[in-house]
Amino acid sequence: MDVANLADGGAPVLGEPLPLEFGNTVYAVRGRPRDGLETAEHLAAWLRDVRARLAVTLSDADLRGVTDGDLISGRELRDAIRLLADAAVAGQDADPDAVATLNRHARQAPRWPQLRIAPEPHVTVGTAGRPVAAVLAALAEDAIRLFGGPLRHEIHACHGPGCVLYFVRDSSRREWCSPGCGNRARAARHYAKVRKP
Repeated sequence: MDVANLADGGAPVLGEPLPLEFGNTVYAVRGRPRDGLETAEHLAAWLRDVRARLAVTLSDADLRGVTDGDLISGRELRDAIRLLADAAVAGQDADPDAVATLNRHARQAPRWPQLRIAPEPHVTVGTAGRPVAAVLAALAEDAIRLFGGPLRHEIHACHGPGCVLYFVRDSSRREWCSPGCGNRARAARHYAKVRKP
């Protein structure tokens, strides 16, 4: 299987922190919920699309080796991230089960930095586990830092019509996950004004 030809799950990648990007693999198209992780191939495609941002290097062989077990773990982690994002947006306490799930995933695959000297000195990440499991553990760690740090107060739900995505608000004026959602929201407001008797 050529990783360039992996089926695209269709989940948007918007440049948000990776835990939110992963949580956003539940998305909506025209107001209808979609799951960007329906198959192991979809998980592999998502990992391929964000691979440059991952703490653990994934080779093409690693992506071809994504299993149904990885998919189950990934969905469980994704769902916990979404529950924690819901709580952050609502200003509520985090769900204890979601926290336990996040912590369990974070300790799944130990990783450590390694110094490589060829072709020039650089740092890589070694792991005792399978690389995909290590990536999911690193995502869980990133989520722990996101939801346990000050950035949790900047997590917002998109106000675009039918959108179910989360984003980190980097400007006080930002209301939407993307310019497309902003355009749809403005068009809906305009249409509502025009249609008023």
